[in-house]
This record gives sequence, C-alpha cells and structure tokens, in this order.
Amino acid sequence: MEEKRKWKVSDIWKLLRNGISAIITGNLLLRLNAGKYFVHIAYTFLLFWILIFESLVAENALSKVEKNNAKIREMEIIYADKTFEVASMSRRSEVQKRLEAMGSAVQEPDRQAISID
Repeated sequence: MEEKRKWKVSDIWKLLRNGISAIITGNLLLRLNAGKYFVHIAYTFLLFWILIFESLVAENALSKVEKNNAKIREMEIIYADKTFEVASMSRRSEVQKRLEAMGSAVQEPDRQAISID
C-alpha cells in the first residue's frame, strides 16, 4: 500500500519555480491542460476587456459632467451679478444721476400723465 506524500514548504517553491518557467517558455496553458477551455478563457478575457472599456467611457462622461456643472455654477454666479447690476441701474435715482451727468434735459414728470379714454 502506497503512502500519500505530505506537502512541504520546498514543494511550494518547486511549484512556483515550475509555474514561472512555464510562463516564460509559454507552456503554462499546456501544462494546465487548458487547451479544451481556451475558447472560454478567451471569452472571459473579452468580457473583462469590455467591462474595463465601459467603465472608462462612463468615467470620462462623468468627468465631463462635473466640469460642465462647475462651468454652469460659475455662469450662474456671473448671471446673478449682471442681474444685480442691471437692477441697480434701472432705479430712478440712478437713471436721474446718469442723465444729469450726460447733460440731458430729461427729468421726472412733475404731475401725473393724463389719459384720454
């Protein structure tokens, strides 16, 4: 009756050395007898490649969205400033001061306008 051999630490080093030499020589798939599963392995790598590519595309789109949101926030601030400027320029006192500075004779009416019905 044969006795089963137990694993030793030196067996792990042999296994690693054989695996690395198989990778270097290009015989890893042959040693693992994975020839009949090659189509499955290639399909799995294709799926992983598609997954990585899709995540890169999504990340690129999200970064564009973030940049555009920052631009929109900046434009909203500029718009609010311009709106405030326009609102402050349309006050009666400001208009009167600018008209006087330009030398215009136009002034506010003294009495209410008369409407003809």
